[in-house]
Amino acid sequence: MKRISLIINIVLAVAVCALAYVAFCVNGKSQNDTVSTILTRTSIRAYTSQPVEQEKVETLLRAAMAAPTAMNKQPWDFVVVNDAKVLAALSDSLPYAKMLKQAQLAIVVCGNKHKTIEGNGEDFWIQDASAATENLLLAAHAMGLGAVWTGVYPTERVAPVSTVLGLPDYVVPLNVIPVGYPAESPEPKDKWKPENIHYNAW
Repeated sequence: MKRISLIINIVLAVAVCALAYVAFCVNGKSQNDTVSTILTRTSIRAYTSQPVEQEKVETLLRAAMAAPTAMNKQPWDFVVVNDAKVLAALSDSLPYAKMLKQAQLAIVVCGNKHKTIEGNGEDFWIQDASAATENLLLAAHAMGLGAVWTGVYPTERVAPVSTVLGLPDYVVPLNVIPVGYPAESPEPKDKWKPENIHYNAW
């Protein structure tokens, strides 16, 4: 009996150690994967004809909506465009978004002025929607998709995009994000510049 008890204790000890090791690896890998996703993300402007699965579209939107937002106002709305005619119309209205005609879909990140902070805080929607956009871009890269931020606000591009999408006047398109499976693999740019860092004061 003592021998059996000893064997059981040894097996349990080995199992506990193994579980601890797996947990350590998973946690470390998760952290490393997050940083790797950030550092290796790059703008993708060419896409294959493979459709983007609806569950991945929802994951992109969930990631976007998980972004930080001032006073938790969440002053954003997202227009998912997967109709080829609408994608083409957006492409025609934006000088630097011709890749929309090739993309399987686009997500237009908008600010909703009916949801913003009142008074001087209204323009925080720009920061909130930008944070949501970055989350979306990182999630796309993490899932093997390609995407690129094409700017709309605050230029003259707001009017044509609003017209194509039929946006109400209190909804402002910040950008249009083409999304698809990558047909290119550009090297990510190394943007690390120590001279841009200041501690405590300029």
